[in-house]
Amino acid sequence: MLSSLRLRHLCTAATTATSTNAVNSTSSMSISKVKSKLRSEFDPDKALQIYSSVSGKDSSLLSTRYLQDLTVRRLAKSQRFADIENLIEAQKKDPKIEQEPFVSTLIRSYGQAGMFDQALRTYEQMGQFGASRTVISFNALLSACTRSKLYGKVPVLFNDVLSKYGVLPDSVSYGILIKSYCEAGMPEKGVERLREMEEKGVEVSAVTYTTLVSAFYKKGKSEEAERLWSEMVQKGCELDVAAYNVKVMHAQSGEPEKVKAIMDEMGSLGLKPDTISYNYLIISYCKSGMMEEAEKVYKSLEEYGCKPNASTFRTLVHYLCKEGEYEKGYKIFKESVRVHKIPEFAILKGLVEGLVAKKKMKEAKGLIRTIKKKYPPNLLNAWKKVEENLGLTSANDSNPEVREDQEAAV
Repeated sequence: MLSSLRLRHLCTAATTATSTNAVNSTSSMSISKVKSKLRSEFDPDKALQIYSSVSGKDSSLLSTRYLQDLTVRRLAKSQRFADIENLIEAQKKDPKIEQEPFVSTLIRSYGQAGMFDQALRTYEQMGQFGASRTVISFNALLSACTRSKLYGKVPVLFNDVLSKYGVLPDSVSYGILIKSYCEAGMPEKGVERLREMEEKGVEVSAVTYTTLVSAFYKKGKSEEAERLWSEMVQKGCELDVAAYNVKVMHAQSGEPEKVKAIMDEMGSLGLKPDTISYNYLIISYCKSGMMEEAEKVYKSLEEYGCKPNASTFRTLVHYLCKEGEYEKGYKIFKESVRVHKIPEFAILKGLVEGLVAKKKMKEAKGLIRTIKKKYPPNLLNAWKKVEENLGLTSANDSNPEVREDQEAAV
């Protein structure tokens, strides 16, 4: 693990020049290649080194924000909060700190890690930086609050910041506020704010409507959800795939035919269902015990112009294990490894236990060896316990030749 001192050195050096061979090799890559490399790197120290090698480059703010957020997520997953703070605080010495969009990326990154106190402190420091406060940084702060899951604090923050700094909220600000009410289980309060938007002439987007529709569905208030959907349509809001996915999500707990009907409706409007849409169809088939149909949808994703995501693999492995189809689940696991979309610990723990119960020891050992390389350090002890409890440790694990042969089989 990197020490705080070394981390500060890396962050500072990144704005000027890099010195190590590993960093030099990364710094010669294009930003798109760095993104790809960072997405597939789960070791927090290596992810930090990759980020540090390009963070001083003259790249777009959007690219910088993406790379920074990804690195912060890797560190947060390993509970490296002191390292995250050192990483972000070091950037306050950058000349771009006078620019509001740059400060906003720092605020958002703190929110990404659930470090709201640091996000708020950064917002309050903007005067010292010489950066103006507009709705851009205000929205970043609200977003940091919701990402930190402090939903009850968002309405207070909304009112306090507006009165203290005189920022004028826009549709995004209200959208975040309404989302916070919905996440707190109070969509009715969200509707009150929606009416406030209408009174003040602030545009209400389809995103805001569908946030409320989803929340009412989750509360079991389908009539209210459908009423808001109809209101959204009548007002001419542009419906997109994301909006329809809210309806698909509600339908996935029922019969698969209902999900397919909504997806057909999307097609009739010229909207193309995406991976999320098909994931809900897969879930619906799985819940109905129609595993063959679910697998058919999965295998057809590419011809639909979609790619499986982490949720796709998680769903299939989970339900295949429930059906006792551990070998099929293992095949899906291997495909998830290939595209860097590995399911979480609880799902794979069930899979490895099932493989052992079926006497598929080679596959079980191969799975654990693979995830030991891919999971963050804070989860390795948990996997070690699973390995020991299932009797999967052996002398062969310390034999490089045997281990290479076994890994080749995975």
